[in-house]
Amino acid sequence: MAIFEVKVPQLSESVAEATLLQWKKKVGDAIGQDEILIEIETDKVVLEVPSPSAGVLTEIVVADGGTVVAEQLIAKIDSTAVAIKSAPVAAPAAAPAAAPAKTAPAAKASTVAAAPSAAKILAENNLSAGQVTGSGRDGRITKGDALNAAAGGAKSAAIPSASIPMGDRPEERVPMSRLRARIAERLLESQANNAILTTFNEVNMGPVIALRNKYKDQFEKTHGVKLGFMSFFVKAATHALKKFPLLNASVDGNDIVYHGYFDIGIAVSSPRGLVVPILRDVDQMNLADIEKKIAEFGVKAREGKLSIEELTGGTFSISNGGVFGSMLSTPIINPPQSAILGIHATKDRAVVENGQVVVRPINYLALSYDHRIIDGREAVLGLVAMKDALEDPARLLLDL
Repeated sequence: MAIFEVKVPQLSESVAEATLLQWKKKVGDAIGQDEILIEIETDKVVLEVPSPSAGVLTEIVVADGGTVVAEQLIAKIDSTAVAIKSAPVAAPAAAPAAAPAKTAPAAKASTVAAAPSAAKILAENNLSAGQVTGSGRDGRITKGDALNAAAGGAKSAAIPSASIPMGDRPEERVPMSRLRARIAERLLESQANNAILTTFNEVNMGPVIALRNKYKDQFEKTHGVKLGFMSFFVKAATHALKKFPLLNASVDGNDIVYHGYFDIGIAVSSPRGLVVPILRDVDQMNLADIEKKIAEFGVKAREGKLSIEELTGGTFSISNGGVFGSMLSTPIINPPQSAILGIHATKDRAVVENGQVVVRPINYLALSYDHRIIDGREAVLGLVAMKDALEDPARLLLDL
C-alpha cells in the first residue's frame, strides 16, 4: 500500500482560510494523476487541487463546504489499490417502484463540468452535477443552471404534501461566497477608513471613436485582437497618474507611499462576483498589449482561472459601469489605493460648443479619491488630464 496525501495548496499571505466546493470523486473511485479532485474557493480565486498520484480515493478527510487552511490534509489516495465496482443488486420483487432510483446521475457528476460558483451552489443544496442540464458551452453547468436547480429542489422540499400552498411571496436564503463576503468587507473598510470624495467631468469621445473606426480593422489584423475603448481609458489614466503622482500613491499609517510604477486594476465581472485583476507596468504597454491582457483577464474571470498573483497589488483602479449601461456612479476606492476612475456608457448628448448646441458622444467620468492625501486640485486636474488625453489622443503619443 502506498498512500499519497492530498493537501490544500499554499494560499497567499493575505488569505487565511478557504472553502472546499464539491468533491469530483467519492471514496472508492479510481483517479488519474493530476486529475482534478476538488476546487477550493478563497476570497480571491478558485484553486484546482489535482491528484498527486493515480490510484483510488480511499478517504475524504474534509467534506464539501468545509473550511480549510494551507497545507491541511483533506484526502488520501492509495496508488496501489484498484477501484472495486459494486455488483448490481436486484430490486425486491415486492418493491418494483425502487427501480427508477438509479445511481447513473451520481456517476455522471464526475464527468459533467460545472463552473466553480455553480459547483458550490450544487454542494450547498445536496445536488449532483448529473441532476442538472448545463446550458453553457459543451454542456457546462453555469451559476444560473445551479440556481434554477436549487430553487426547484427547495420548492420540492418545502411541499411535504400537495395540501400545503406555496404562497406568492417566496424567499431564498443563500450564504455569501467567500469572494462576495470579502468584497463586502473591503468596501465597508474603504468607506470607514478613507475620506472618499468624487469629482466628475464629461469627455467628448468623438476623437477616440474616429481613431478607432479608422484603424480597428488594420489593428485587429496586425495584432490579433480587437481595438476597444478600455485601452484608451487605461492610457489616459496612466498619462494623468504621471502628471499627478498622488493619484497613484497610497497611505501606510502616517506615511504617504509614492509608487514609481503604474499597476492598474481593471474591474471585471465574473460568475463569482466582481474581481480586479492587475495590469502591471502599464506605462510600458502599448494599446495592443493592454487589449490582449484585458481579453485574457476576461476569459480567466469567466472560467475562474485568475491566479492570486494576478489579483494582488495595484496602485490605481478603473471600473467600467458603461458595459451595463450605467450613466453615472461614485466608485468606491479599492484599498490601499487612493483613487479609482469610473467610466460609463457613451451616449449622444446635446452640448454647447462656441455658442452652438451640437450633438456629441459623451462619456461621464467619475474620479473617487482619498481626501486625506489628495486635495481637490490634484483630483480635478488629474481628471482634466484624462479628459484632454481622450479628446486629443495625439497627447498620449507626444506625452503632453
